[in-house]
Amino acid sequence: MADLRPEPLEWGRWRLSLEEPLVCGILNRTPDSFSDAGQHLELEAALAHAREMAAAGAQIIDVGGESSRPGARAVCLEDELLRVLPIVDGLAAEHCLSIDTTKAEVARQCLVRGAACINDISGLRFEPALAHVVAEHDAGLVLMHMQGTPRSMQQQPRYQDVLEEVYAFLGRAADQAGAAGVEARRIAVDPGFGFGKSLAHNLALLRGLPRLAQLGYPLYVGLSRKSMLGGLTGRAVDQRLPAGCAAHALCVWLGASILRVHDVAAAVDVVRVVRGVAG
Repeated sequence: MADLRPEPLEWGRWRLSLEEPLVCGILNRTPDSFSDAGQHLELEAALAHAREMAAAGAQIIDVGGESSRPGARAVCLEDELLRVLPIVDGLAAEHCLSIDTTKAEVARQCLVRGAACINDISGLRFEPALAHVVAEHDAGLVLMHMQGTPRSMQQQPRYQDVLEEVYAFLGRAADQAGAAGVEARRIAVDPGFGFGKSLAHNLALLRGLPRLAQLGYPLYVGLSRKSMLGGLTGRAVDQRLPAGCAAHALCVWLGASILRVHDVAAAVDVVRVVRGVAG
């Protein structure tokens, strides 16, 4: 197991120790997400679910107002704000909130209201100004690799060497964020499992997590319920929890610092078992 733990992350007023991997609970307030579409559109249900995840051990809640599933269409700024701002207003005082957005204006309004981090699935490709917004608020920034856009990303993704290409992209994105004023202690990087990758690409990235850790930033991974698990097991989305636990255990063993998950309690147990074995 990789035994080098990154330095703590500093996201806004939150200082997140990485002595043990963190669990980030997913809160999608969207009608078309691949796994939990429409389950948390009603505000009180969404707030209750977030608090349940925190009680189960999630140290971070990642809030999304725009689906990034394969084939998803873009959401306008106004609709995304209507979905995420009430969540920020209801939770930011008590919980470390990450906002899953590629829009600089969504980032700005959420950070002003107390969100701690921006999770940018485009790795600053869509709106580079987002990095300046993050820097102005001393917020966290998750930089993810994605080939193409959500609408097109799974249309025959191709790489010469997926591991080295993702490594190079994330390094450039982190440098870009740094040039905009985002301090290194606020950055995490995500290989983007399932975002413009075939099953073979995803497996190569999973095996290659120690290489990605050489970038020097905490590794943030999202494998929960994803199609690669279905490809390996033949299971439907709602039957992938055991496969997800196995994948998350491998991620922790190979150096991941943050697990982005739907099933928080199970992920917390995974972290405890793997860290217990590692000593």
